[in-house]
Amino acid sequence: MALIRVARSRAAAAAAALLAGALLAGCTAQATEPTARASVRPSPTLSGPAPSATPGTSPGTGSPSPTASPSATKKPKADRAPRPIVVIAQGSNGGRVRELQARLKQLGFFGRNPTGYYGSVTTSAVRAFQSRHKLPASGTVTDTTWAKLRSLTREPTRDAMYPPTGNPVAKLDPRCRTGRVLCISKTSRTLAWVVDGRVLSAMDVRFGSQYTPTREGTFSVFAKSRHHVSTIYHTPMPYAMFFSGGQAVHYSSDFAARGYAGASHGCVNVRDLGRISALFDQVRVGDKVVVYW
Repeated sequence: MALIRVARSRAAAAAAALLAGALLAGCTAQATEPTARASVRPSPTLSGPAPSATPGTSPGTGSPSPTASPSATKKPKADRAPRPIVVIAQGSNGGRVRELQARLKQLGFFGRNPTGYYGSVTTSAVRAFQSRHKLPASGTVTDTTWAKLRSLTREPTRDAMYPPTGNPVAKLDPRCRTGRVLCISKTSRTLAWVVDGRVLSAMDVRFGSQYTPTREGTFSVFAKSRHHVSTIYHTPMPYAMFFSGGQAVHYSSDFAARGYAGASHGCVNVRDLGRISALFDQVRVGDKVVVYW
């Protein structure tokens, strides 16, 4: 029995020692639990700056980034050619138009003497010039047209820009080449005062209508009347120089106002008062008058 008691006492002591060791080991285990969890190592990271997102992906997601549609992209507007600058417009009048007409006449595009008015005849001449030189044929003088015309012509003289007649004086009839002659052309509608074959002055004239035509032929001045009034039509005929019956060369205020829209009753009308008054003082009774086509 004594041996049994000793054995039991030793067994109890061993159990007590085992329990104390278990309690100590339990505390240690709790304290070292994080260490145990840390034993699962995370994936190693690269040192240095974070990698940039690949082109075409949104940062941090790896998914493709949206791109603008082609239709939404604005295209730059095509450059527009500068609009031409108008130098001389249709309907204009004055010295610049006279210069234009004189330059066009040098090149054969304007068949009349400069008038200073930009009408349909001048428009057609400008258009023909533009077509010849491969310019836009608008009939209006732009800066490009003006520069081209100036480069091809010489500076016109004052006489070329301000001629005495609207139409070029016709080639002299052989009967006009000797003596003192009032040389009147129905073709050019001009009167040239010619002395010994030299033209001293010229002026525009108009003639009678088809019912009262101006006679053609060779005549002579048989009478002059500075302040004449028609006894038939009771109209003024200033600076009248009679050459065939009641037909005379004289100033006409109607011609000055209406131009070729009207006609005379057979006389040779002059519209430039200054020129006809000067001519009246030079012409003598007996001087020759030639009316021709």
